[in-house]
Amino acid sequence: MKKEHVLHCQFSAWYPLFRGVTIKSVILPLPQNVKDYLLDDGTLVVSGRDDPPTHSQPDSDDEAEEIQWSDDENTATLTAPEFPEFATQVQEAINSLGGSVFPKLNWSAPRDAYWIAMNSSLKCKTLSDIFLLFKSSDFITRDFTQPFIHCTDDSPDPCIEYELVLRKWCELIPGAEFRCFVKENKLIGISQRDYTQYYDHISKQKEEICRCIQDFFKKHIQYKFLDEDFVFDIYRDSRDSPAFRCTNSEVTVQPSPYLSYRLPKDFVDLSTGEDAHKLIDFLKLKRNQQEDD
Repeated sequence: MKKEHVLHCQFSAWYPLFRGVTIKSVILPLPQNVKDYLLDDGTLVVSGRDDPPTHSQPDSDDEAEEIQWSDDENTATLTAPEFPEFATQVQEAINSLGGSVFPKLNWSAPRDAYWIAMNSSLKCKTLSDIFLLFKSSDFITRDFTQPFIHCTDDSPDPCIEYELVLRKWCELIPGAEFRCFVKENKLIGISQRDYTQYYDHISKQKEEICRCIQDFFKKHIQYKFLDEDFVFDIYRDSRDSPAFRCTNSEVTVQPSPYLSYRLPKDFVDLSTGEDAHKLIDFLKLKRNQQEDD
């Protein structure tokens, strides 16, 4: 892989070519001071919050005495830097995309840092949400510091204009995402993207999935990317065609769930075990009856 191939895979390089068949996005230039802040190895202090920090007051004189004050001139208070102009641009972009976005840099998204977010997700609504993920992500740091680490050519590293990419948030089903491999502008392989899980529908619909992806590739992607060899991800929404299911055998016929309404509810709860307390009371009653007999 050459460095020019890496540059061709930047979001801003391919998004204009496929804008009509991908998720709506906004690209913002990343100021140098924001980049410096994201690469700062100091204590994690998230900037861009909408609400000012709150300061708690001691509840008693005893607590006040326990607070240690320092006159050391070398003691510095950590404060988050502010980027008011950039924060305004980001919030306007988020609002234009529906209020929630999926953030990334030129190449990578902070997928390795989802655990640190309050919602355990990459869904962001504010600049502070984005900063928290970016400062916690090794993927983002790699984009900044080693974008050409796997390149084989010895040419000087080209200058990179870093950008913040905000993609409209969509609830995607992992089992509908596929990774496709192209060599010499020919589709040579398709794989489920989430290889950690088994999805029953994929094995059952593999011929249809392959046919749909091949048709989409020929119509929208083939000969349009900047290189002949590349990898792309595709999302196949199963709602495009209705799923038809029916009962094929009398063996699978089940009693109507509405039959339970013909019996007293206590009987239904006891027979199904849905109410453990009623079952315990029933067993105690039976035991007492046996002891009386």
